[in-house]
Amino acid sequence: MAPKHHPTPLSGGDRKALAKELGRARAMTTILAGQAAETRAKGEALIRQADKLLCEAWNERMWANEGPIDPSPTVDQAANGGYAWLEIECSRCKTRRDVDLAALRHPPTTFVHDLASRLRCSKCSKAGRRPSATFLQLASRSRQAAPES
Repeated sequence: MAPKHHPTPLSGGDRKALAKELGRARAMTTILAGQAAETRAKGEALIRQADKLLCEAWNERMWANEGPIDPSPTVDQAANGGYAWLEIECSRCKTRRDVDLAALRHPPTTFVHDLASRLRCSKCSKAGRRPSATFLQLASRSRQAAPES
């Protein structure tokens, strides 16, 4: 958008009035920019809270229904909500692992339940088997010191 052009008035009174109005406009710009930043921060906090609640609800539905539920939060929603880890269990050897969702290569809008086909047990794959992983829950931090995917 092109900046507004204010032709300079010829009379002194008009010049003073224009200067006064321009000063008010500049002050209002600062006030509105501050309000916009404050509202944006509140909005981001609300989105973070909504993502956290979405992850908690998904964990509860998984526990109640004993399996991954569709729809699940996206990987980015889980990370934004503070649930950056996914606890999985090998369907064959029952080894539990924690997967760092940020370390996985995925599109930003991948749903957590869509990761089931991508995650495999590293212990069983060394033995020549490729069983799928069973999801346990989203977690805010790793249970283990060295997580694997």
